[in-house]
Amino acid sequence: MSSSGDTAVIIPAANEADRIAATVKAAAALPGVDLVVVVDDGSRDQTGRVARAAGARVVRHSRNRGKAAAMETGAEAVRLLDEDVATPRHLLFLDADLGETAHAAAPLIEPVREAKADMTIAVFTTRVKLGGHGLVVRLSKEGIRRATGFDPAQPLNGQRCLTRAAFEAARPLAHGFGVETALTIDLLHKGYRIVEVEVDMAHRATGTDWRAQLHRAIQLRDVALALATREPLIAQNLNKIRPNR
Repeated sequence: MSSSGDTAVIIPAANEADRIAATVKAAAALPGVDLVVVVDDGSRDQTGRVARAAGARVVRHSRNRGKAAAMETGAEAVRLLDEDVATPRHLLFLDADLGETAHAAAPLIEPVREAKADMTIAVFTTRVKLGGHGLVVRLSKEGIRRATGFDPAQPLNGQRCLTRAAFEAARPLAHGFGVETALTIDLLHKGYRIVEVEVDMAHRATGTDWRAQLHRAIQLRDVALALATREPLIAQNLNKIRPNR
């Protein structure tokens, strides 16, 4: 770790060659960030090459293993680099498609750096219109509330900063896109402090084609599995949070 750096950024990325360079450069410019790790999760495009050219350290999965596995791989890469330092870096997870808006992630780090939170969760002030109908968000939100009493504003937001201790306490991470929901529940159950932070960041808008619908179906499956593991009653009561027909 450099004398001025206390935070590593980890960016799981799959087929994001068009946006990864902008995301990496914006992340690298954040105050206190001295390391950006991109986990190329089996991309079929040039994501890894572009990320490396932009200044990131790149770790590659030979096949797509999902978001949670990419987060674990990135965190392990940082841990190995932190072996000879007294204080491990904080871990800031950012999505690959943020582009230049990743420059607004600094407020996520500050409460962790100041020991006011063990994990922060981003709340986007700019909302991009999404093609879905909110079923996955409602499932996650209601599951977290039932399991912990906490009512998150954006439960699936993947922009999060954690202490190394909090990350290790949450392992093994839930599978795939269930990781954010499970992180929140598991850390709250273990007494860790979570703070939501408003940030001016934005994702690429999602569409309504079959690929987008498949993505949402996978999200729904992964979140439901994470919740069912942590609270079996959730699996029996999905009908209570389905949209009205």
